[in-house]
Amino acid sequence: MTAKYKRVLLKLSGEAFSGDEGYGIDAPTLERVAQQIKGVIEMGVEVAVVVGGGNIWRGSKAEKDGMDRVSADYAGMLATVINAIALQDTLERAGVDTRTQTAINIQQVAEPYIRRRAIRHLEKGRVVIFAAGTGNPYMTADTAGALRAIEVEAEVLLMTKNKVDGIYDADPIKHPEAKKFIKLTYMEALNMRLEVMDATAISLCLENKLPIVVFDLQENSSLERAIKGEDIGTLVSSEK
Repeated sequence: MTAKYKRVLLKLSGEAFSGDEGYGIDAPTLERVAQQIKGVIEMGVEVAVVVGGGNIWRGSKAEKDGMDRVSADYAGMLATVINAIALQDTLERAGVDTRTQTAINIQQVAEPYIRRRAIRHLEKGRVVIFAAGTGNPYMTADTAGALRAIEVEAEVLLMTKNKVDGIYDADPIKHPEAKKFIKLTYMEALNMRLEVMDATAISLCLENKLPIVVFDLQENSSLERAIKGEDIGTLVSSEK
């Protein structure tokens, strides 16, 4: 089977970097992620990546502990830069040409985010990693994923979850009887308040008719299967 999508944006949660450790960056896990990305690049697919930082820093927890929300969010943005640099290094060691762009200026380690430059990198077959979210506090990495996907004209937003293979009506780790959804509309996902991604991100996808596929990246060849359009995970779109 050939690829269904020509250009995709992959949203990697911070947990995707930590593997079973739950914190920090697990090298074997990162290498498996890099190999999956390399496989779809070799299919001729253009891949952009937005990284989260929850494996290093959680702004919501810091805020509960008394930290100023804006300061906590900026610290979270810096955590995503650490993840982006680690992923870039792993991809390049695997032979994949990669560029990192950040929404806050850290020019010693990454390019500033420039939409036209990012698109040009994608056209040249490079993986582009977007770090530091949108560069604004109060905005999650999920929102950054939806925004960057729309800006670079990706055909689908691929949302990865750690050990969860789609969207359920309850946490399947805590509730084994939870029901998995195969397909949902944007409004269903919003109205049911499913905690797969924040409402701002879903609303952006709704307004721009950007389909979302939620799946577990740890499954073998799951990224390749998602890009081929196979039935994997949960599809969120405008279709009933």
